[in-house]
Amino acid sequence: MNIGLIGSGGREHALCQKIYESRLVKKIICFPGNAGTSKIATNIEVNILDFKKILQLVRFYKIDIVIVGPEEPLVKGIVNFLKKNKVKVFGPNKFASKLEGSKAFMKKLCSQYNIPTAKFKICNKISQVKDFLITSSLPVVVKADGLAAGKGVTICKTKQQAINASLEILNGRFKSSKKIILEEFLEGEEASYFIITDNSTFKFFGTAQDHKRVRENDKGPNTGGMGAYSPAPIVNKSIEKKIIFKIVKPTLEALKMKKNSYNGFLYVGLMIKNKEPYLIEYNIRMGDPECQVILPRLKTDIVKIFKSSVENKLKKIKIEWKKEKCMTVVLCSKGYPGKYLKNSVIHNINRIKITNKDFIYHAGTKFNGNHLISAGGRVLNITSVGRNFLTIRNKIISIIKNLNWKSGFYRKDIGWKVIEKK
Repeated sequence: MNIGLIGSGGREHALCQKIYESRLVKKIICFPGNAGTSKIATNIEVNILDFKKILQLVRFYKIDIVIVGPEEPLVKGIVNFLKKNKVKVFGPNKFASKLEGSKAFMKKLCSQYNIPTAKFKICNKISQVKDFLITSSLPVVVKADGLAAGKGVTICKTKQQAINASLEILNGRFKSSKKIILEEFLEGEEASYFIITDNSTFKFFGTAQDHKRVRENDKGPNTGGMGAYSPAPIVNKSIEKKIIFKIVKPTLEALKMKKNSYNGFLYVGLMIKNKEPYLIEYNIRMGDPECQVILPRLKTDIVKIFKSSVENKLKKIKIEWKKEKCMTVVLCSKGYPGKYLKNSVIHNINRIKITNKDFIYHAGTKFNGNHLISAGGRVLNITSVGRNFLTIRNKIISIIKNLNWKSGFYRKDIGWKVIEKK
């Protein structure tokens, strides 16, 4: 089979690598891919929101299945467009993608179907924000309604901070957001739970814990993710049952009732409080960097899984996992998540000695001649598999030090919660 993969980040490099390992695959075409995917696939420079051009390329390269990595083309309806043109595609349709594309839609669904989530109010005026704050305890969470690349959430310790964060959104900080969601702050431990679905069947696809804050000890602004580990021990069998019966099943059934069954990955972002799961957010794709720690643990051929999903035969597939643990540390350009350095040369990457349990996933990279240069805020994901999280982290840090990239920085405490508990 020929596989098309849409996206250019670390998530897509991890997906590309796993697809490359499949015996079913003849060729991988990445739209547009990055420096990492160029080693194992054909990269085609194209705007991922230019659906007509992507369709032309899909037909030219005789692609059998298209895998959509990032959220934006999903929210804008690429699945509907490709299916209308008789292309097999893995991912949710435009309506189901509103689970991530509109936090207001997601929250209303929770209210309608009694899905446990934080108390909230949807606002489109600053006066509504002020009214909510009168009766709310601090801190409160301010969220942009639409897509914000993981940066649309602010935890506000004062009312003025909440007003300022709300004004930023209303004044157009995120073009996709015309509404604000105000939430009560839930104290607990975050975790990510993943499933894969084929409209009628869903199967478990791993757990992970991301680290959103830019600095050690979870300080500083939110980012797209500074690192992650898998599995997340807090998601035990008891909590998993609650996640499935209180959150996952009601959501999938709600979409079916609205005649928009879900197909693809579904990322369930959770807060675990007093052994009870609360839905924080849905993402309609694999997380980034969660994907980079889940896929190295997957034993089953991922292309068999994708094929089964798009053909509504997921029920027949057994998805198996390695018992090992996995961690990734994100190497970022200095200045991220604000204005960051670009086009700095990463010198030593080809000299790094790694085993078959280590992975360097490219995120924001490109080639300038023979030189690998930074081309984004999050640049590389250094990933390793092993039996012990502390040992894995130490190994990752040693790899990063050997890179000797002076324009980069990273968090040295990824996995601190699970490591300190031991």
